[in-house]
Amino acid sequence: MKIVKWEQLPAEMQIEAVRKYYDILKKKKFSLLLKRAFDLFVSLIALVVFSPIFLVLAIAIKLDSPGPVFYRQERVTQYGRRFRIHKFRTMVQNADKGSQVTVNNDGRVTRVGRAIRACRLDETAQLLDVIRGTLTLVGTRPESPRFVVEYTDEMMATLLLPAGVTSLASIYYKDEAKLLDGADDTDKVYIEKILPEKMYYNLRSIEKFSFWGDIRIMFMTVFAVFGKKYKGEYEGTVLNDGEEQMGEISKV
Repeated sequence: MKIVKWEQLPAEMQIEAVRKYYDILKKKKFSLLLKRAFDLFVSLIALVVFSPIFLVLAIAIKLDSPGPVFYRQERVTQYGRRFRIHKFRTMVQNADKGSQVTVNNDGRVTRVGRAIRACRLDETAQLLDVIRGTLTLVGTRPESPRFVVEYTDEMMATLLLPAGVTSLASIYYKDEAKLLDGADDTDKVYIEKILPEKMYYNLRSIEKFSFWGDIRIMFMTVFAVFGKKYKGEYEGTVLNDGEEQMGEISKV
């Protein structure tokens, strides 16, 4: 994994707000090399080990509802490149024609899909994307183009690296659907309230990037899947009118 020359970045990323993060990553060449080697090593082993589970998931999905095994929505990764992500399908076919964020008890989620989501297994298919190089194990979650166009100048810095399967923001907002539950316009609330908070953690992760920091986040992700609660700097509840009641900001 490497960072291209500044002049080779897309024009929309050659801005002052991105430069600070670019300079930080340019000094982390060895860590980025280790990161890519680790991505390949872990993903290949995980695909072999979990292949029987993937087969069971594929059969269950096909038997439960019409549609493909994988959900292949378009997402955005490093340098603004678009790709089609692999996720085990947990919703009815063509569910993304509505809102592109999911709320708690979303009626589009299938019976098998609820079980898959509860065990956090839907995103394991993204190991295929990690091997392809369109994703990395730890990095900013891949957003759809619909939300990327809403990025501020500073948020564009998250596109300096491939999008990731997990991140600090993913851990702190693993119950994001509950936060959006009851909002009148889920996309609007996500863009105006949730996305800026998640990007706070994503940008801080770039500032403090290290290979061992990625390893720590992976362990945190495993613990979170098994029920451990992590509290970030923000605490909030989305209200029915689309506004957010913010708690005190406290360092943890």
